[in-house]
Amino acid sequence: MLLVAVLGVGAATLAAPSATTFNLPGTQSQEAFDLLEERFADLPLDGGSAQIVFVAENGTVTDPAQRRRIDEVVHAAAGAAEVAGVTGPFQNGLISADQRIAVAEVTYAVSFESVRDSSRQELMELVERSGSTDLRIAVGGDVMELMPDVSKELIGLLVAAVVLVITLGSLAAAGMSLIAGVTGVMVGLLGILTATAFMDLGVTTPILALMLGLAVGIDYALFIVSRYTHELSRNTDPGDAIGRAAATAGSAVLFAGMTVVIALAGLSVVGIGLLTEMGLAAAATVAVAVLVALTLLPALLGFAGHRVLRRGQREQPVEAAEKTGRALAPHWASLTTRRPVATLAVALLGLGLLALPALDLRLGIPDQGTYPEHTTQRQAYDAISEGFGPGFNGPLLVVVDLAGSSHPRDTAERVHTELAGTEGVALAAPPEFNTAGDTAIIGIVPRGGPDSEETEQLVQLLRGNVTDTVAAFGARIAVTGTAAIIIDFSDRMADALWTYLLVVIGLSFVLLMTVFRSIVVPLKATLGFLLSLGATFGVMVAVFQWGWLEWLGIHTTDVVVSMLPIFIIGVVFGLAMDYEVFLVTRMREEYVHGAAATASIRTGFGHGARVVSAAAIIMVSVFGGFASGDASDIVQIGVALAAAVAVDAFVVRMTIVPAVLALVGDKAWWLPKWLDRILPDLDVEGRNLGGDPGQNAGAEPSRSFVEPVEGSAR
Repeated sequence: MLLVAVLGVGAATLAAPSATTFNLPGTQSQEAFDLLEERFADLPLDGGSAQIVFVAENGTVTDPAQRRRIDEVVHAAAGAAEVAGVTGPFQNGLISADQRIAVAEVTYAVSFESVRDSSRQELMELVERSGSTDLRIAVGGDVMELMPDVSKELIGLLVAAVVLVITLGSLAAAGMSLIAGVTGVMVGLLGILTATAFMDLGVTTPILALMLGLAVGIDYALFIVSRYTHELSRNTDPGDAIGRAAATAGSAVLFAGMTVVIALAGLSVVGIGLLTEMGLAAAATVAVAVLVALTLLPALLGFAGHRVLRRGQREQPVEAAEKTGRALAPHWASLTTRRPVATLAVALLGLGLLALPALDLRLGIPDQGTYPEHTTQRQAYDAISEGFGPGFNGPLLVVVDLAGSSHPRDTAERVHTELAGTEGVALAAPPEFNTAGDTAIIGIVPRGGPDSEETEQLVQLLRGNVTDTVAAFGARIAVTGTAAIIIDFSDRMADALWTYLLVVIGLSFVLLMTVFRSIVVPLKATLGFLLSLGATFGVMVAVFQWGWLEWLGIHTTDVVVSMLPIFIIGVVFGLAMDYEVFLVTRMREEYVHGAAATASIRTGFGHGARVVSAAAIIMVSVFGGFASGDASDIVQIGVALAAAVAVDAFVVRMTIVPAVLALVGDKAWWLPKWLDRILPDLDVEGRNLGGDPGQNAGAEPSRSFVEPVEGSAR
C-alpha cells in the first residue's frame, strides 16, 4: 500500500502527456523526417490539424447562400479554443471539380496529441449545429482521431469477478484474487505514468499494460488461490497450505510470468521505439503482477484462513472436496487420452480451417476511412475521397535534397516535372523551399488510396527509377507518407521476425526444459503456439477484412495494423506458455509422485483444467472489453488476444496437449542425463516437500525420471 501511495504521488505530479512520435531508424521514411527537422526548423511537423468538409446536397458550394454559410463556419472555427488559424476553401482552392464538395483547413497552436478534449468537442459541436439538409458538414483530420476508451474494460472486470466467484466458490477467495490483480495493475500503470516525466511514451502503451497486467494478474492470483483452497481442504493448517500453494502453484506462476516477460521484452530486438516501449512497459507490469501474486496475495490469504473455502467445504471430507465441481474435466481427459489420434486429427483439422483466411492477410495502418459510418470522421473521409480522389486522404511527401545542385530552383522544377509525370500520380504540388534554398518539399496525391496496391507500386517506383533519374539532375529525394511508412515498417518487421523468434523461443525453450525436465514438452508447447498463431491470424482476417463480426458492431478495417503480427507473436507466445505451465506442471507433479504416465495426465488435468478454463474465460473477457471500443488499433489487439487465448487454452492446451502426452507416454518426461546434470533442478512440482498431506500411506516415493521408465503400468 505504501508503494501504491508513493507511485500515486509520482504519477500525479510527474505524469506528462503521451507522445505520438514514431521512429523507423534506417528507413527512407525516417530519413525524410530527419531532413525536414534539420532544414525546415520552423515547419510544425507535429502540429495539430483538422479538415472541415462541406457537401452541398442541393446546388453547389459556390452558390451565394452556401458560400455565406461556409464563411460563417470558417469564421466561427477560427475563434475556437487552441486554433491558430483556418483557411477556407475559397482561399486554398480545395473545391471539387463539380463544386459540390469543399474543404477548409484548420491548424492548431499545439501539437495534435496536446489538443484538449474540450477543444475537439467545441469544433465537433460547431459542425453539428451548422449543418442543414442543404449543406452537410463533417470534420476529420489527426486532431479528430478516436482515443481508446478504457471504461469498456469494466465489462471484462465484471465478467472476471463472476467467473472467480463460480470457480472458487466464495466471495472472500474471489475478492482476494481481484485485489491482487487490480493492485498489480495499479502499481504498473502508476509506474508507467511516472516514467513519462523522463521518457516519451505513446498513448497505447499504458492501455496495453492495463490490458495484459489485469488479465495475467487475476489469472496468477486465481491459480495460487485455487491451489491454496485445494491444500486447505486436505490440511487444516492455513500456514502450511499457503506454503505448499506458493511452493507449487507459486513456482508455476513465477516461471509462467518469466516466459511472458521474455516474450514482451524481446520486442526490443526489433529496433522500433514504439514496439520497444510497448513491450518493456507491458513486461514490467506482468513482472509486478507476479511479485504481487507471490507477496501480497499470500499475506491476504494469511488474513483469510479458512474463509476462502466454500461454506459447506469447510466441514467436508477430503475425498468429497476433491470431487466437487470436477465432473467434466476427468471425462474430457479420459476421452482425449483414450482416443489421442482421433482427437489430434479433429483438433488439427479445425485449427487448419480457422487458419485458412490468414492467406489473405493484408497489413496497413487503419485510418479514418475504417471508422464506423455514423462517425463524422468517416463521413469527412468519404466525402474527400469522392470529391478529390482516394489519394487525397493519404498524400505522399517527397523531400528533395538540393545541396549538391548548382542551380537548386531549376533542379527542383525538373524534379517536380518528373514526379508529376510518374504513373500513379494524380497531382504533384509545386515545390516549397526552405530558407537556405537547398531543400524543397513536394506533396504528391496518388491515384490510389493509402492502403491500395496501386499506391504501394507508386512508392516503389519513386524510390527506384525516379530516384535514379533525379540523381542525374544533381538532386536526392526521400519519400515518406502513409503508404511509404507502411512499406518501411513491413520490411523492418520481416527483417527482425526471425531474430525475434529465435531469441524469444530459444530462451523460453530452455526455461521450459528446465522446469519440466523434458525435451518433448517444450517442443510440443512451441509447436502448439504456432497452431494458435495461425488460427489467430485467420480470425483477424475473417473479422477485420471479411467483416464476419459486423453484426456485433466490430467494423471492418480492410487491413490489419502493421505492427500487430509481431506484437501478437510475443504476447500470444507468453500467454500460451502460461497455460502450458499451469496445466502440465500439475500433470508432472502427479507423475513424479508415483502415478503412471496416462494416469498422471488424467489426474493432473482434473485438478488443473477447471482453473485453466476459468483463467482463459477471464482473459477473453478482459481482452473482449477492449474489443468493444472505437479506436481500431486497440479493437484489433483486443480481438486478436481474445481469439488467441480461447484457441490456445481450449483447443491446444486442453485438447492437443493431453492427446500428445498420451501418445508419447513416459518419453514425455525424458531428458538426457548429461543435460539433466547441466540444468538446475527448480522442483516446480514440489516433489521435495516433506510430509505431503495428500500423499497416501504406502504410495511410491517421489521420483525424478531422467531416462524412460520401463513398465509404467501399475
